[in-house]
Amino acid sequence: MVYFGGLLGVIGLLTLVFRHDDVLGMPGAAVGIALLVIGIGVGALGVVRRRVVRRRKIERGEPVPVGNVIERARALPRLLRDVRRGAYTDLPKNRTFLWVLAIVYLVSPIDILPDLLPIIGVTDDAGVAVWLLTSVSTAAGLYLRKEREQLPHEPPRGRRATP
Repeated sequence: MVYFGGLLGVIGLLTLVFRHDDVLGMPGAAVGIALLVIGIGVGALGVVRRRVVRRRKIERGEPVPVGNVIERARALPRLLRDVRRGAYTDLPKNRTFLWVLAIVYLVSPIDILPDLLPIIGVTDDAGVAVWLLTSVSTAAGLYLRKEREQLPHEPPRGRRATP
């Protein structure tokens, strides 16, 4: 929901800035502001929902993803390499196939809803993109968790390390 809200917000902002004609019989500025407000609302709800789900998972003892976006992006090549080698078996075998299928769908000019339809035409692409980003991010976060659990714990080093 966070990614989708952000995407709606960006579409609303772009509509507000660049679209001066009517959109479906409504002023472009009104559509842009509406999309921007809806995007911010959906993003905020997504953040709240994410925190509640994370808290519930921790209470149940389920693994939760770790790492920020940069760490997860850096872990993705290692994840794919370990999946291909068979060293990481926590990722379902069909997941990488679905990721490739989603990328092909996003790049392909063939869409379920044609992009020529204003706003509605990009929703199928947006939905696939949001699912892809969320799925890859979650898988990379879980991979990082497993990686960190398997590494031997070393004492902290650097300026802030205490003897």
